[in-house]
Amino acid sequence: MGTLQALKKYVDDFPDIGETMPTLFIGHGNPMNAIEDTEFSIRWKVLGNELPRPRAVLCISAHWETRGTFVTAMEKPDTIHDFGGFPEELFAVQYPAPGSPALAHQTKDVIKKAVVGLDTKRGLDHGCWSVMRRIYPKADIPVLQLSLDHFQPPQWHYDLAEDLAPLRNKGVLIIGSGNMVHNLGLVDWQHSDAAFEWAREANELFKRRIVDGNQRDLINYPSLGKAAILSVPTPEHFLPMLCILGMKEKSENIEFFNDKIVMGSLSMTSFKVS
Repeated sequence: MGTLQALKKYVDDFPDIGETMPTLFIGHGNPMNAIEDTEFSIRWKVLGNELPRPRAVLCISAHWETRGTFVTAMEKPDTIHDFGGFPEELFAVQYPAPGSPALAHQTKDVIKKAVVGLDTKRGLDHGCWSVMRRIYPKADIPVLQLSLDHFQPPQWHYDLAEDLAPLRNKGVLIIGSGNMVHNLGLVDWQHSDAAFEWAREANELFKRRIVDGNQRDLINYPSLGKAAILSVPTPEHFLPMLCILGMKEKSENIEFFNDKIVMGSLSMTSFKVS
């Protein structure tokens, strides 16, 4: 197949569908949510029945940071077990969803704010598959991941995400997977229902600004004070949320779910944009 024919095929594979898919930010939390029926994973299951069925999923996970921007472009992505200290049952999990080189090329083409590389080796990390196996347990929908650029600031990620918005009109469900409050160094490992006061404060600060459409404060989250700084000691779990907000239209609504602090310093708070 010639270059022009190949490009035409990629466009034909994902034409506009005449409607806009929702987007999701999901607090993924403990990898054990992938195999245990928790209040959070049960809600993810419900999502699979509530959402319009997508033609593909593009996931922006906190657990794929790179120098530059990349999208997975293989036919059959591997399941990556990028964690330690968990039961063998979790390491045995496979999520054999197909990939989509066609969508990878379209993602590369729609992003104008960065040169996007096509990654054919990495596969899907637990920030992606631990959620996906609950929402779409049959693994019969193509899944891709887009990386975070470790060397770029929050504003850059927010701006880049705006370029992804046209994919929503092609039947692509875009998911940001992280945690808006995420401080592993201060986790209370003994009390799963613990919630530190600063974590609750930051969670409410972030939610209010999401509802108000105050993206500037969220992008500049250190300006919100000590609670926000404690909640986002490093940005990788916060950036997927900013990416989802970067695609939101002014007329769209926010619906929160799984709104809870766990282990003192982790927020499972999630939302749907539609």
